[in-house]
Amino acid sequence: MQLKFKKSYKFALKSSVYVTLFFLATIFLYHYFVQSLNLLVVLAFSVVFYAATFFLIQFRVEHFIYKRVKKIYDDVSLLETTSYVNQPVTTDMATLTKEVKKFARDKKLEIETLKIREEYRKEFLGNVSHELKTPLFTIQGYLLTLLDGAMEDKNIRKKYLERAEKGVERLIYIVKDLDMITKLEVGEINLDVTKFDIVEVVQNVFDLFEMKAANKNITLTFDNKYAKPIWVMADQEKIQQVVTNLVVNSIKYGKKGGTTEVGIEDLTKNKVIVRITDNGEGIEKQNISRLFERFYRVDKSGARSEGGSGLGLAIVKHIIEGHDEKIYVESQIGVGSEFSFTLEKAK
Repeated sequence: MQLKFKKSYKFALKSSVYVTLFFLATIFLYHYFVQSLNLLVVLAFSVVFYAATFFLIQFRVEHFIYKRVKKIYDDVSLLETTSYVNQPVTTDMATLTKEVKKFARDKKLEIETLKIREEYRKEFLGNVSHELKTPLFTIQGYLLTLLDGAMEDKNIRKKYLERAEKGVERLIYIVKDLDMITKLEVGEINLDVTKFDIVEVVQNVFDLFEMKAANKNITLTFDNKYAKPIWVMADQEKIQQVVTNLVVNSIKYGKKGGTTEVGIEDLTKNKVIVRITDNGEGIEKQNISRLFERFYRVDKSGARSEGGSGLGLAIVKHIIEGHDEKIYVESQIGVGSEFSFTLEKAK
């Protein structure tokens, strides 16, 4: 039966053979060229033999380790081409151990990140499905009712068609917001940075949603009288959308008879901060960190009854970060919420 040796045994066997052959060759040379057994000669011979043996074993060990470490590098390169494919091979065990541990940590982190993304993807697809199917089923229900005979009644026909139209508008609203946030995330929307008056932008938003606020008896107001313009540098259209989304949210979640107040203050020499404050129901602390996620809703049922795509705050965050600015949230249950963001002052 053929004996199967481990690779380490084969290495030891071959190294022993090489050392033995070298020893025999040395003895042979000593026998023929050294006439007397002088102590200095013996010492010199011992030093030479020791040095030669050391270098022989060292060469063998490095060669043995290199071949196997090279195999590890080659295998790792298949998984991480950018980091290891052109990296020199080390035969130092401490260095190799550090590199392998670092590789294992990086891969573990990458796997955990992929798991989080997968969970987020599943949640996102579920939310998209839920947001789209609600208006779709509504439209389908009204149209089927009309096709089943209700079309003959002019009053019912008009009412149901109007409701179906609202469902279509909701679908268009969701699709537009999805398209915008997708473009924002991949950086396809270029910012048209200009100088404009942020006070005027806020006032325009107030004028647009004055009736919506009046329906809940909510007052839209500034915290002070701004007699002079406050000039900033940003994309005016995008910032107006940010203010719009935040004001609409404050109306949606505000209490009847409440207020939505906007304040504009100097933050630093080159920055202003815009604060949008309401005295509504407030947001629980555990929900604040997820407010800017796509389709995340604090109040699942109430928010949907108010309409909206569920993408407003996600769009706000991307627009503000696209300007290299910051957005902040402070909220207390029963007291209200404040959303604020920074902008660059115009020179």
